[in-house]
Amino acid sequence: MTAPKEYNKTKIACYLGFVTQAIVANFTPLLFVAFHREYGVSIASLALIPAVFYIVQLVTDFLCAKFKNLDYRKSIIVSEVTSALGLIGLAFLPSLFSNPMVGILICVCVYAVGSGLIEVLCSPIIEACPFPNKEGMMSLLHSFYCWGAVGVILGSTLFFTIFGLDNWRILACIWALIPLYNILNFATCPIEPIVPDADGGMTMGQLLKNRQFWIFILLMVAAGASESSMAQWTSAFAEMSLGVDKAIGDLAGPCGFAFCMGLGRLWYGKKGQSVDLRTYMTWAGLLCFAAYLTASLSPLPIVAFAGCMVSGLAVGIMWPGAISLTSARMPGGGTALFALLALAGDMGGTLGPSLVGIFTETSRNSIQGGLLAACIFPVLLVVSLLFIKKSFGK
Repeated sequence: MTAPKEYNKTKIACYLGFVTQAIVANFTPLLFVAFHREYGVSIASLALIPAVFYIVQLVTDFLCAKFKNLDYRKSIIVSEVTSALGLIGLAFLPSLFSNPMVGILICVCVYAVGSGLIEVLCSPIIEACPFPNKEGMMSLLHSFYCWGAVGVILGSTLFFTIFGLDNWRILACIWALIPLYNILNFATCPIEPIVPDADGGMTMGQLLKNRQFWIFILLMVAAGASESSMAQWTSAFAEMSLGVDKAIGDLAGPCGFAFCMGLGRLWYGKKGQSVDLRTYMTWAGLLCFAAYLTASLSPLPIVAFAGCMVSGLAVGIMWPGAISLTSARMPGGGTALFALLALAGDMGGTLGPSLVGIFTETSRNSIQGGLLAACIFPVLLVVSLLFIKKSFGK
C-alpha cells in the first residue's frame, strides 16, 4: 500500500517561502544607515534599492506569466537559491566594487528574482494540494509573510541592539539560512500540477482577452494598493504624528501594521470557513475605508494611529482572498493566472504608496492628506467585488 503523500511538508515549505520573501523585502531597508555610514552611499541613491527590488519583482511576475509550462519544483527551488545568494552577497559583494552601490544593487536584483518567484508559485502550489477549506489555507499561507516581516524587524533590531549595527554582515548570513534550509523542503515535498489533466492551463493572451478576468485584475490592484499605501507610510506617520524616533517608529509602524495584518489572515485561516469570502472581503473593504478615514481625518494622533493599525486587520484578507476568488472562478487559469495576479498586486503596491507621496507633498507634507487620497483603493475593492457578484453570482 502506497504511503500517503506528506502535504504538510508542502505547507511548511510554502510557509517558509513567504517568510523568505518577507526577509528579502524588509531586511535591506534596515541597513540604509549602515550603507550610508560604511560605503558613503547617498540617501538619494539608497532610494534606488526598493525601486529596483520592485521593478525586478514585477519583471519576474511578467516572465512567469509568459511561460505556460513552468516546472514548479525547479522554479521554486531557484527562488530559495537566489534569495539566499542575494542575502549572502550583501555581506561580501559591495566591498568588491569601487562603487559599493553596484554590488548592493546586484544582490537586490538576485534576491528580487527569488521574491517574485515565491509570490507567483507558492499560492498555486498550496491551491493544488488536497487541503479542505482552501480559502482559509490561502489566508493562513499569506499570514506567514506578515509573521516574517515582524520577525525580521524585531530580530534585526534586537541583534543590532546587542551586537551593534557594524555586525550586519553576520546577520545577513544568518537570515540566509532560512531559504537555504527550505531548498531541502521544496526538493522533497509533494507538488501537484495546478491544472489537472493538463494542457498546462490558459495562456497569458487567453486570459487578457477574457473580459471578466479584468475585474479580478482590478480587484488585485485595489488589494495591493490598500495594503501597501498604509504599510509603507506607517513608520513616517508614527514619527510625525506621535513624535517618536525612527527606531520606535519602525517598530510601532511597519511592525505593528504587519502584526495586525497577520492576525487578520490568521483568524480567517482558522475560523473563516463558515463565512462567505466575497461578503467577508466586502466588509473588510468597508472597514479599511473607515480606518483610512480615521487615520487621515482624526485630530487626535493616537486615534489616527489606531486607524492605521485597524486598517492592517482589514487588509489582511484582501490579497489572499483575491487570489482565492479568482482561482475558484477561473480554475483553468494555470501559472499565467497566478503570475498576472501577482503582477497586478505589485502594480497596486507601487501605485498606492506613490499616490500617498504625491498627495502628501501637495498637502504641505501632511501624510494625513496623502492617506485621505488613498481611501479610493478600498472603495475600488468593494466596487470590484460588486462587479464580480454581478458577473459570477455567489
